[in-house]
Amino acid sequence: MLTHNERMVGESVNIMQRWRLPSAVILCLSIAVVASFGLRAATCGPEGKVTFICGVTSPEDLVALPGTDWIVASGFESGGALHVVNTRDGRTVQVFPTSAPRLRPDARAYPGCPGPVDPAEKEKFSAHGLNVRPGPNGIHTVYVVHHGFRESIEVFEVDRKNPSAFTWIGCVVAPDGTELNSVAPLPDGGLVATNPYGRDPEARVRAPRGINTGQVWEWHAAGGWTVVPGTESAGPNGIEVSKDGTWLYVNLWPVRQVMRFSRGQEPARRDVLDVAFHPDNIRWQADGSLLSAGHHGPPPIERTRECLRMMCPDAAARVARIQPDAFTVQQIVDYPSNSVFFGATSALQVGKEIWIGSVRGDRIARFPLR
Repeated sequence: MLTHNERMVGESVNIMQRWRLPSAVILCLSIAVVASFGLRAATCGPEGKVTFICGVTSPEDLVALPGTDWIVASGFESGGALHVVNTRDGRTVQVFPTSAPRLRPDARAYPGCPGPVDPAEKEKFSAHGLNVRPGPNGIHTVYVVHHGFRESIEVFEVDRKNPSAFTWIGCVVAPDGTELNSVAPLPDGGLVATNPYGRDPEARVRAPRGINTGQVWEWHAAGGWTVVPGTESAGPNGIEVSKDGTWLYVNLWPVRQVMRFSRGQEPARRDVLDVAFHPDNIRWQADGSLLSAGHHGPPPIERTRECLRMMCPDAAARVARIQPDAFTVQQIVDYPSNSVFFGATSALQVGKEIWIGSVRGDRIARFPLR
């Protein structure tokens, strides 16, 4: 399998070729790319005031484990994994897959689950969106959007007294024809998940024009999956739910918007906020606000997508704080892409820092708040 650096170099050369640069220029730029990635990949030093936690492959989403000093980081790239990261000392522990996974299937809570993740997935395993349902006595439930031999939400139990010991307890297989992105628990025991494009290859072309390509799905053990009526939208991505379950907050990546949608109300209410980037994941914070994180890139949107696969000098990681009741937005992070960090997708406030995850690379960025 190619290393991350080898993939980066290959993708860089492919894009330079698409730009029809002369061969000599491509050769010189390729040498610069190799030198840059080779030098920086060997270290985990700071870039100015920004520091890093290394040793996590493509930490696409981040979520805090309540009552602990640990966060969970997903691993999106093929061969990725689920990690926990200590916010005090930066230690990282891979919690899934492992050579001897803890298994305690709960068929009553997750009927229809065919069994644990197949160990043969190996490099096909991919962990996408995350979320946590806080539980009594510090026993929490962690939800992971999983891509591999099956499309599913995998469910784990974790005790705050031993955050690095994840126990697999079940799964929810995705609806036919969907390709899920993010997940959030409902207060009544169910969950919701976003389906940005389904499996339609043309959907990514239509979504930036504001055409509905996906929707939010809702799942309950008794009734299975149903579409949440009225959530049809352009590429719905990250999702969170209000504590009382009456509001959904959904990032609409292709159109640079965050949607607030009323759940269980007739008629439904739908509001949108514009943001100055393509918002990926959205996450509740301890102060009751939401952080929406993503990436700014140059137009057209096809080039922005390319900047998720390679570093573009005119791209940036951006994070905005949203006040859910007033539904207002304030951008708080604008960090230019560089050779060690780009493709931002998620954010958490940890003390006086904003921790930012990425769909690429091997690290979490720690951005100091002013």
